[in-house]
Amino acid sequence: MPTRTARTAWNGGLEDGTGQVELTSSGVGTYDVSFPRRAAEDAGGTTSPEELIAAAHSSCYAMQLSALIAEAGGTPQSLEVSAAVSLGPDDADGGFRLTGIALTVRGEVDGLDSAGFTKAAEAAKAGCPVSKALTGVEITLDAALES
Repeated sequence: MPTRTARTAWNGGLEDGTGQVELTSSGVGTYDVSFPRRAAEDAGGTTSPEELIAAAHSSCYAMQLSALIAEAGGTPQSLEVSAAVSLGPDDADGGFRLTGIALTVRGEVDGLDSAGFTKAAEAAKAGCPVSKALTGVEITLDAALES
């Protein structure tokens, strides 16, 4: 299996510094990062580790769920997955930590009822490689079929 890479160039201190994260494996882009923007409600055109984790988690989860739906005898027509990754203070060790991830999925699926979809959705939450990597963070799931 392949290894994927990214790199970040950072200049300055935490509060006054800025950086750029480059998705080097794919070459699809370079994105600005900054701690003040990371900690603010308005990202101001910059990304953050949390947003990149959310992107990784939502895409990994969608792939895993599509496979599990097929294994259960269904056919996924469309899956809309979002991941909200929260950053907060780390009261135990100081600094910051990921405080939670909320996955939301809405699916149009042939061949599965709501119970079958929910079972596959829960299994995908536990089984996707990104979920496995983030076991130290509480992950919640809101899953529903759409008509």
